[in-house]
Amino acid sequence: MFNTNISLLIRPILTFKNENSIRNQRGALIQLFEQTHEASAPLRERLCTALRLAIIQGILPPLQRLPSSRLLASDLRISRITVEAAYGQIEAEGYITRQVGKGTFVSDHFPQSRPRRLSSSHTSTGATQQTAQKTPLSSRGAAIIATGGCQDPLSPLPFAAGSPDLRAFPVKTWRQLTNKALRLKSDALFGYGDPQGYLPLREAVAGYLQQSRGVKCCAEHIVITTSSQQALQLLATLLIDEGEPVWTEQPGYLGARNAFTSAGARLCGIPVDEQGMRFDDSAPAPKLIYLTPSHHYPSGVSLSLSRRIALLDYAKRHQSWIIEDDYDSELHYDGRPFPAMQGLDNHNQVIYLGTFSKVLFPSLRVAYVVLPPGLVQPMTQLRTVYDGHTSQLMQAVTAEFIQQGHFVAHLRYMRQLYQSRRDHLLAQINQKLAHWMQPQPAAGGLQLSVRLPHGQEEPLTQQALKLGVITPGLSALYLPQTPIESATRDGWLLGFSALTPAEITAAIDRLTRIKIR
Repeated sequence: MFNTNISLLIRPILTFKNENSIRNQRGALIQLFEQTHEASAPLRERLCTALRLAIIQGILPPLQRLPSSRLLASDLRISRITVEAAYGQIEAEGYITRQVGKGTFVSDHFPQSRPRRLSSSHTSTGATQQTAQKTPLSSRGAAIIATGGCQDPLSPLPFAAGSPDLRAFPVKTWRQLTNKALRLKSDALFGYGDPQGYLPLREAVAGYLQQSRGVKCCAEHIVITTSSQQALQLLATLLIDEGEPVWTEQPGYLGARNAFTSAGARLCGIPVDEQGMRFDDSAPAPKLIYLTPSHHYPSGVSLSLSRRIALLDYAKRHQSWIIEDDYDSELHYDGRPFPAMQGLDNHNQVIYLGTFSKVLFPSLRVAYVVLPPGLVQPMTQLRTVYDGHTSQLMQAVTAEFIQQGHFVAHLRYMRQLYQSRRDHLLAQINQKLAHWMQPQPAAGGLQLSVRLPHGQEEPLTQQALKLGVITPGLSALYLPQTPIESATRDGWLLGFSALTPAEITAAIDRLTRIKIR
């Protein structure tokens, strides 16, 4: 199928990170195409699958020029009409762009990501990993690396983890506020900032949380961080000693689990049902309890009022901290969300987290943590050891965005937009995939949890990837070796918020080609 010209033609555009080994590179390329081989699949579909896979894995980087249809057809020994049809298909799906007189290019909506290792015999990745294994790390460093980290997708591919739709963001308004801040306050904003956070922003956040979420706070209780993940890392360092038990929801947010693991905590996965965390006295008394009570990640259920009160009482009796992660409480679509659990706390046990990255734009890197009075000074001082402070300019612009009413207006619009997309995704699933995919209730948020046939998550995920669809699995959100019925682990978490209805439909249509065993 391949002649001697194929490596010369595609080598500039299909490379792994280690370009020194031409033999490994060519072997990996051939294997990539061979993986798409199915006897019953037409040549056009096989070529589409290979190109999608190469783009998603970062082997074909953004803006890379592809070979002409004539050259590619000659080297693959297939019809030029077949290549044109394949190019036309993946262009319609948004993977490539074609410019008359210039050529065919990978879309810049698909970022270069670390390629997956196809086989250690065909790539140099194995040698790289062996070298990494020999590098001496501390026990804590090795434990952190073993978690796999917290890498967010660089672009909203279907159906990667939930991301806001940046096409709907009021860029003009943000630019005007930025220019105003630079014109009036550049001298102050270009210097070092308060490690607790820019005071006008802390005041704006306090006012917003009091009105919208029922949080009991003032500016003096708030610390601004670059992300909720950083806040979790700081809190884990500040509050947890080696071996101390920490309760996390089961399944639950991997970023929180990684933060607590890096601090040496002993994690206890507490099951979640339709009323939220279902705890009892059989689990070891925790030093800290991590919750997403308004919108559980990933199931979307809300922690019932009776369980909120019971958990607060339990934490008081055992002198436990509660971290309430309210990461997307603003994006609630059906009815009114519960007020924040922190508003029920009369004993300064609840630490409240929130972020602007999910409702404004991810690169903003502005989040906040509302602390009991006794933790404000230690948290602020610890912050100076890490990165000192969040960008002064971004804090100032965010403060103006809130104070002038743009934030509330933007939220109102995004709720309507995302609700319509959630409803469209549900309709598409129920119409085309209901025989093997079961959506879970989702009153809000940026993603939809779906259940899959028992034992099928991994093979179905691999089929979806070959079709150009990323489907984050639910099984990874469960702690290993916990007594949870294994059938409940198989599922996907489908991010829909950054996708138009047409993009959702196209991705679902590709999933209809999956073969269920």
